[in-house]
Amino acid sequence: MTPGQEPLSYAGAGVDIDAKMRAVARAKEAIRSTFTAGVVGDVGGFGGLFRPDFSGLEDPLLVASTDGVGTKLRVAVAAGIHDTVGQDLVNHCVNDILVQGARPLFFLDYIAVGKMDEAMVAKVLEGFARACRDNGCALLGGETAEMPGVYAPGDYDLAGTIVGVVDRPKLLDSSRVREEDLLLGLPSSGLHTNGYSLARKVFFEVAKLSPLDFVPEIGATVSGALLAVHRSYLRPVLPLVEEGLLSAMAHVTGGGFPDNLPRVLPDGLDAVVRPDAWAWPPLFRFLQGKGNVSREEMLRVFNCGIGMVLVVPGSSAAAVKGRLDAAGEAWTDIGRIVPGGRRVRFE
Repeated sequence: MTPGQEPLSYAGAGVDIDAKMRAVARAKEAIRSTFTAGVVGDVGGFGGLFRPDFSGLEDPLLVASTDGVGTKLRVAVAAGIHDTVGQDLVNHCVNDILVQGARPLFFLDYIAVGKMDEAMVAKVLEGFARACRDNGCALLGGETAEMPGVYAPGDYDLAGTIVGVVDRPKLLDSSRVREEDLLLGLPSSGLHTNGYSLARKVFFEVAKLSPLDFVPEIGATVSGALLAVHRSYLRPVLPLVEEGLLSAMAHVTGGGFPDNLPRVLPDGLDAVVRPDAWAWPPLFRFLQGKGNVSREEMLRVFNCGIGMVLVVPGSSAAAVKGRLDAAGEAWTDIGRIVPGGRRVRFE
């Protein structure tokens, strides 16, 4: 030490290790509540251990995906509501591997904050845990980083990685899609986790609303509408995969219909979508009207009320619709597969 110089510390530089450990400790029971039979060990190891059970699978393939929540976090910060964004991230990741026919095995999280807020971090972790339990997925590990100078106090960011498994004979990709397959749309719960930069501009800059303002046109507060939890489609859809009733699926996320449906189209085929086939929820009508947003831009940025598209062979359409009806799942016939060049056409 230099004589006369005040001793420096990590806490003095803006990183409170004790606060981080307390935040994680508060969520330990919630994390343990997600542990499935495959989890080996307990919370706190350098790496999470998992013993998968591949019995009954002919040719198991691991499927992995990583994602974030985007600027939906700005709404969560403004509203002071932090237990839903963790659910958003888990459900988003579950859907991203579900479209390939996979069921989730475990999830890993990353939380970066400007200044450690124990209560906020604990809420986010509880949201992760709740969604993992709902999806039968273990919250196997993660990292919480305090990064002053990178994030401002009160700001934070989230990322998550999911690992699942699919039996190769059940793997869904473009190879199964055929001309005249039907497109069935399953309803979203709101914006899910995409389009928030435009949505925030409409609500907060154009309409000059605050998170707690009630909006009669949508029947909810701004925060209530914008923080609605991203749906997981695992429960109604995985049984359809296991029965071999689907050709493919598309999760309608960033890029909307034009960018996501082509990901499951083979060469020589187009997807024809009828945007008037379903009633757009009031939230999307509000965004379109108040923001003077074109229909084409709406369909490119938002899900417009359809969060998952099932590509269904005509031979199994009746069975799929019957299974969805029995599960209490709403669905809409929104289009079909036609000859073309891997594009989306709107009718």
